[in-house]
Amino acid sequence: MEEKIKLIWDFRGPNGAPTAAHHKIHLKEFCEKENYLELEMGTSLVSEMHSTAYVVVPKDLMIVFRDALRPHRGEKTS
Repeated sequence: MEEKIKLIWDFRGPNGAPTAAHHKIHLKEFCEKENYLELEMGTSLVSEMHSTAYVVVPKDLMIVFRDALRPHRGEKTS
């Protein structure tokens, strides 16, 4: 099984959730433009004042996404 990396953008404050949802739209647009159509992406509500947007990419694409989209952080997934 190929190792995957979850690239994460953090949004804090009372507008964190809608900002994360909006950022997910831009992630989807990037993936469509670059023809990465099968990637998992979404948003997560961490707390009332912290939300995230994320995309899960194969490890070999991590550098491409990191350089183009500048995520705040990343973590390994199974």
